[in-house]
Amino acid sequence: MINPLRSEQEAFRFTLIVAVLVAPIVLAAIIWDSGVALGVAGGLVVGLLFAFLIRREDRRPRRVDLRRRDTGDGTARILVVANETLTGAALRREIEQRCQGKDAEIRVVTPALNTRLKTWASDEDGARSAAAERLEKILSTLERDGLSAEGEIGDGDPVQAMEDELRKFPADEVIISTHPVGRSNWLERGVIERARERFEIPVTHVVVDLEREAGGAVT
Repeated sequence: MINPLRSEQEAFRFTLIVAVLVAPIVLAAIIWDSGVALGVAGGLVVGLLFAFLIRREDRRPRRVDLRRRDTGDGTARILVVANETLTGAALRREIEQRCQGKDAEIRVVTPALNTRLKTWASDEDGARSAAAERLEKILSTLERDGLSAEGEIGDGDPVQAMEDELRKFPADEVIISTHPVGRSNWLERGVIERARERFEIPVTHVVVDLEREAGGAVT
């Protein structure tokens, strides 16, 4: 059975929808009678079914071809998408391995993820600030290792952030870094599958276990 409330955002959205739907039914019952309330409830059900069908149609995966045309310069262009795992050793090793023995340009995009509740509470600056610190750290590390790297904070939706960057930086491949299964919001939201369905370029998934690395198991 699929759990429809796999994240705080989804739980918040579900609670808000329920409140909006129940309110007019309760008001109709108080102001008029139960018959009117039932009529209101029926109208809401029909509206919800119609909206669900339209939304389902709109959410069909669309294929986007943003492959880079071969310029013949032999430079590999790699787009890295990560947030909290940016500082992980596993990600850094993957990037270095991809660039080994060839000229490479690296573009790092960090989706400034935030929960819907925190966004409504105007706490978005904190998420962007933390993401910017992680981004600056990995860019400095890659440049210290002799790799050409740049990056920026992107859209809160990782797949949308990826598409935005690919339009400016036509990469040969994408590396997406996440926490392990059970601790990754991105995996729960199907980010890897959505990216592979949408883009016509290779997408590599790297799992970064920050807890294990902090414990000294990974160097």
